[in-house]
Amino acid sequence: MDSTVPLFFIFILFTTQCCFSANTELRALLDMKAALDPDDKYLSSWTINGDRCDGSFEGIACNEKGQIANISLQGKGLSGKVSSAIAGLKHLTGLYLHYNSLYGDIPREIANLTLLSDLYLNMNNLSGEIPPEIGNMGSLQVLQLCYNQLTGSIPTQLGSLKKLNVLALQSNQLTGAIPARLGDLGTLMRLDLSFNRLFGSIPMKIADAPLLEVLDIRNNSLSGNVPLALKRLNNGFLFQNNLGLCGSGFSSLEACNTSDHHINSNRPEVYGPGTTGRPREIPETANLQLPCEPTQCSKPSKSQRGPILVGLIVVTVALSAIGILTFTQYRRRKQKLGSSFEISDSGLSIDQAKGVYRKNGSPLISLEYANGWDPLADGRNCTGFAQDIFQSFRFNLEEVETATQYFSEVNLLGKSNFSATYKGILRDGSAVAIKSISKTSCKSDDAEFLKGLNILASLKHENLVRLRGFCCSKARGECFLIYDFVPNGNLLRYLDVKDGDGQVLEWSTRVSLIKGIAKGIAYLHECKVNKPALVHQNISAEKVLIDQWFNPLLSDSGLHNLLTNDIVFAALKASAAMGYLAPEYTNTGRFTEKSDVYAYGVLVFQVLSGKRKVTSFVRLGAESCRFQDFIDPNLHGRFFEYEAAKLARIAWLCTNDSPIERPSMEVVVQELGNCSSCL
Repeated sequence: MDSTVPLFFIFILFTTQCCFSANTELRALLDMKAALDPDDKYLSSWTINGDRCDGSFEGIACNEKGQIANISLQGKGLSGKVSSAIAGLKHLTGLYLHYNSLYGDIPREIANLTLLSDLYLNMNNLSGEIPPEIGNMGSLQVLQLCYNQLTGSIPTQLGSLKKLNVLALQSNQLTGAIPARLGDLGTLMRLDLSFNRLFGSIPMKIADAPLLEVLDIRNNSLSGNVPLALKRLNNGFLFQNNLGLCGSGFSSLEACNTSDHHINSNRPEVYGPGTTGRPREIPETANLQLPCEPTQCSKPSKSQRGPILVGLIVVTVALSAIGILTFTQYRRRKQKLGSSFEISDSGLSIDQAKGVYRKNGSPLISLEYANGWDPLADGRNCTGFAQDIFQSFRFNLEEVETATQYFSEVNLLGKSNFSATYKGILRDGSAVAIKSISKTSCKSDDAEFLKGLNILASLKHENLVRLRGFCCSKARGECFLIYDFVPNGNLLRYLDVKDGDGQVLEWSTRVSLIKGIAKGIAYLHECKVNKPALVHQNISAEKVLIDQWFNPLLSDSGLHNLLTNDIVFAALKASAAMGYLAPEYTNTGRFTEKSDVYAYGVLVFQVLSGKRKVTSFVRLGAESCRFQDFIDPNLHGRFFEYEAAKLARIAWLCTNDSPIERPSMEVVVQELGNCSSCL
């Protein structure tokens, strides 16, 4: 009897504490909902009678202890504020509120989330200063506050975030100096301060940050000597549009005049009118405007000092009283809630993240660069190849999301059974097409997948769509391929055009398309030092994109090297239905260069006839040179018969049933080149 009483007492305490914690989190969620979504348009699933951890609460994810671990509400159209009630979710490890229209200040109470590793508030309309209390959030690894309207200076307290990997503050209205203490962040890999109003010099300590890969300070008012140590970042150091910067070792910077610019120290310096070459120290956290003229700056008179002193005393006494009351209430609450049974508050590690229950896909645990890359094995990575050849192909998920406006339906260009393609705009203003491929559609063997990406990166030709980069995320379960955007759609758009209902291609444009497609395929078939010979396997009018100058660009070249065999086979059904599949494939089950030649011949017939379906009637007309049977009637006779006969002959040879009788693409290109009027 005596032994069961303590156990029963412990059970009661445990149950009471769990219920109290659940109620506290639920109240905090409902308070947050009222602030984030005042019109109850998007968070109607957050109800007082609901279970926050059963998957019914939009964007809420709990850990194995039934505590809220992640809030993922990115791109939900929220137009309210971030409530101070967020402090009640003390087990939170990830907060993702980016790509919304939130406004107002960042609440200082957010600093109570000491387990938070990822804080994404970027792409909103937040204003006010960055709370210096964020420096107390010792678990933070990613801090994304970019693309807002934040003002004030960068708090030096951020230098206390010893686990921080990424600090993104670009495109705000921040002023003052770059805190040298940011150089104390031994794990910092990416620091983006671009497009603000910062001035002063670049602290040497930041240049010496051991793991720093990217430092972006473009479009500020920085001045002084650029530390030579930043040269090691290569293309990762971006400093354009800071007219006061100088330094040796950087091709676009003038060498510093030692009489005008002192060597950088760890203390920020500002240069301005009237300094006569001597740097003027400024506080690292000072919210400063540009230096004022001496006549505009004056000390307060003695008559003004009295009221100021009295005011300071009153404020100090009031704050002290509030502090004492707060502390007393805190102690009473602790005594009331304290028990001999305590629940661990430890957060989820990345390895434990798989134990988190999530709805609508997993939140983005972290998205930034890594030293090496294990495809889809770590949610922190998009792409981070160690090899130098891949540095220019490296994208992170933040860039992909920003470019596509968080994969907005407005930007959707097309979908298939294994992928979706979105239009996007990169930070440099260039348009791209971003193909999203699910993890299950990609080869599971890392070595094979890497080999496939290597092949894609090696392809460079004027008639192939250019691959800009790629990004893989285990957290999303997707791989993204970033290509140049081609504005005029694909070739299908220009086939089966009814008179007056679409654009009819001129004869010279058709000849140019036939020639360009041939060159692109011939390049794929060619074996070079840094590129293996490739068979496209899926050539069709849909894969031929048309740029603004009506040049043809072959898409999806080498893509089959990334995809599983069943996905590649599924793509053949549409290809076979359109007549692109060479007849020998039925017997051999293999793709060869000659099967690409066959598909090219079908394309030539399509371009000449303006038809999607190439019938035997068209083929016979080409063989006997009956132009009326294989030339698009929309041309109304505006074509050159000699060219038409030449191109029809090439198409007829390329679509010969026997692969041995078909010419190689190299021979086709030569034939097109031998015809002076086809150039």
